[in-house]
Amino acid sequence: MSPRALIVTVYGLYARETGGWLSIAALIRILAELGVDEPAVRSAISRLKRRGLLEPRKVAGAAGYALTPEAGQLLREGDERIFHPRPAKLDDGWVLVIFSVPETERQRRHTLRSQLTRLGFGTAAPGVWVAPAHRYATVREMLDRMDLSQYVTLFVGSTPMEPDIQTWWDLPELRALYEDFLGVYGTVGGDNPLADWVRALTAWRRLPYLDPGLPVELLPADWPGTAAAELLHDLEAKLARPAHEQAARLVS
Repeated sequence: MSPRALIVTVYGLYARETGGWLSIAALIRILAELGVDEPAVRSAISRLKRRGLLEPRKVAGAAGYALTPEAGQLLREGDERIFHPRPAKLDDGWVLVIFSVPETERQRRHTLRSQLTRLGFGTAAPGVWVAPAHRYATVREMLDRMDLSQYVTLFVGSTPMEPDIQTWWDLPELRALYEDFLGVYGTVGGDNPLADWVRALTAWRRLPYLDPGLPVELLPADWPGTAAAELLHDLEAKLARPAHEQAARLVS
């Protein structure tokens, strides 16, 4: 689990209530609880700064880093996906993204594909991506924000999904990731709530972005995603408050 990923989780959990800023000293103390040493923390911060997610700022004379507006937006979007995902129903319909990007704009094509994957879209055919219809507003916002709308046509409606579901999404890989999460975090004891909660949430964060949120009728009866989501909420109930108190002591 990379220090960068852990730092993003820490900022999402504990920095936004203080204006999105943490001092370097506080961040080093928090990450020490997770077994990350100071050089690794400073190196990870430098990389997050280069990616435009953190910016240096002093508060009351203390050196630290604050979330950039882009990072704040990404975290706000993540709150809903991670903690309150919306289940799809068969009669909701589907949103199709059809795009064509010129060869001279290959980087924008890569960006578009990466963003669609992040939003849980599956590939129905070259240049044709599909997801449950409730993703429409999210994908429209993403296209406008990243100035990609000119390459894309969106359709919303009913689509005969059942015969193609196994080929449009890699459900075996997603199953393996859910089972790994259950295996690793199903026995967390909570002796160090801060470390346990930050690690568990960091491990979980990418899963809602890989899961398209398909209607339950289209999923196998033994789908582990449901049990994994229940485990996350159990861990939140057990660990979130004591972890917050532990982090508050380290920050102060």
